Amino acid sequence: MNKRRCKEHEGPCRRDGRTNRRVRWHALALTIIAAFLPCRQSMAQAGAGASSQPKAQQAPLSQSGGTVETQQSTSGSAGSSSSVNTLNSTIQVSGSYQGSVPGPKVPDGPLTLTIADATRRGLQFNLGGVTASIEVRQARAQRLAAVSEMLPNIYATLTETSTKIDLQTEGLTASVFGGKVSPPTTIGPFHYYSALANVSENLSLTALHNVRQSDASLEAARMSAADARELVVLAVGGAYLRVIANKANVLSQEAQVKQSEASYKLADDQYRAGTKTIIDSNKSLVELRTQQQRLSALRGDLSKQTMQLARLIGLPAGQPLVLSEDLPVQVPPAAPLEEGIRAALDARPDLKAAKLQLKAAGEARRASKAEYLPSVSINGNYGLEGIDPNKGVSAYQVSAGVNFRLFDSGRVKSDIDQADAIFSQLQARYDDLKAAVDLDVRQVYVDLQVASEQIKVAQENRRLAAETLTQSVDRFTAGVTNSVEVVQSQETVAAAERDYISTLFSLNLARIAFAKATGQAEKFIPSMLKGN
Repeated sequence: MNKRRCKEHEGPCRRDGRTNRRVRWHALALTIIAAFLPCRQSMAQAGAGASSQPKAQQAPLSQSGGTVETQQSTSGSAGSSSSVNTLNSTIQVSGSYQGSVPGPKVPDGPLTLTIADATRRGLQFNLGGVTASIEVRQARAQRLAAVSEMLPNIYATLTETSTKIDLQTEGLTASVFGGKVSPPTTIGPFHYYSALANVSENLSLTALHNVRQSDASLEAARMSAADARELVVLAVGGAYLRVIANKANVLSQEAQVKQSEASYKLADDQYRAGTKTIIDSNKSLVELRTQQQRLSALRGDLSKQTMQLARLIGLPAGQPLVLSEDLPVQVPPAAPLEEGIRAALDARPDLKAAKLQLKAAGEARRASKAEYLPSVSINGNYGLEGIDPNKGVSAYQVSAGVNFRLFDSGRVKSDIDQADAIFSQLQARYDDLKAAVDLDVRQVYVDLQVASEQIKVAQENRRLAAETLTQSVDRFTAGVTNSVEVVQSQETVAAAERDYISTLFSLNLARIAFAKATGQAEKFIPSMLKGN
């Protein structure tokens, strides 16, 4: 009976045994899979982390600063006894435009320069222009960074993993399987290799607008660099004119010294002959010493102005310079005012730069608003995996997703508000700059017209002063008058010469300033002194 009972239960017992074995194997498989999945995830995370390569931290770029301005006032020349209120023009150079980077070594001896030569060197070596060019390179690099955000990121990972896992810490105990199976306490150690090629891509409208913003910013930087070139031309051209004007003053003063020497010799000879008093001789000598002092001061000014010109164009301060051109007397009339204003509004690079900056701010505002929209991300890898590098099998993983913004604590709204503020600020600056350009052209045009009118008066005064001095010397020689009249006539001639050269300098500086105001300085200046 017991045997029959055993035979009756033999089938069920065998089935129960097979079932228990299957349960144990399934539990073991689940245990291994559960243990392996964290390893697989950690491997994927390690591969993803490999894409985050160390990023170089860049030093901040020093922004170019400074400006070049011409100023014109109506006042008597320094030391002048003339009653005419002549133009007194100056050029103010500040910031980086005052300096330069060293140029190539020049041959020993004096260097002969035309205004076109000096301008070419200034455009190449002046610090203001060099810094603006570097800022264009920086804007180009920022554009490349914006474009890279829209392009796939491809990288490779090579890993070797060795792992031993405590299953109990992972929550895999006998109770998980109803107490029927007792899984092992630990799994491992085991190891595997993987060599994967990875790719990741993120697409969004924000990134697209960022690229467009960087494009506009790059063009704005190029226009700012063009404006910097205009300022360099104005600085170098004004410095060149100032040197040749000081040279003309020195030559004129040398003639005044010779005239004073002749007057003193005449007065002294007449005193020794007994026809004139010692007072006449002494007054003539005082006048001679005064003219000699002026000559010494003018030569010092000429030397310092030449050094400053050399500094602007990348030459050593002690480099001897020979400026081969003179101030032109006859100049063509300027273009009509309205034509100049239209040209300025069309061609001024600083106005173009401001407009492009406004465009960039508009794209930045659109990029901020696009942060509310979904973005798409794609990630994948493909390569070999296995326990032996020589026996790997191909493996891949691809995932794609759409990301929706649900709550961001107001961060996007903050970005939009900031972008709106910047856009409004740049819009106001652009509108103001258009009015400033119009005013700039009108003011420089007035300076040009006044200088053109006063040069005629200065030429006539110069002629009359020379005639008066000749008559005074003749009267003194004839004994009709004393040396006081001659000294006064000499001072009048000296003042008329200074007034004439100052007005001539103002006229030509106003020509360069008008070309700068209309955005044409770089084209205008090479030919402005030709034939002089």
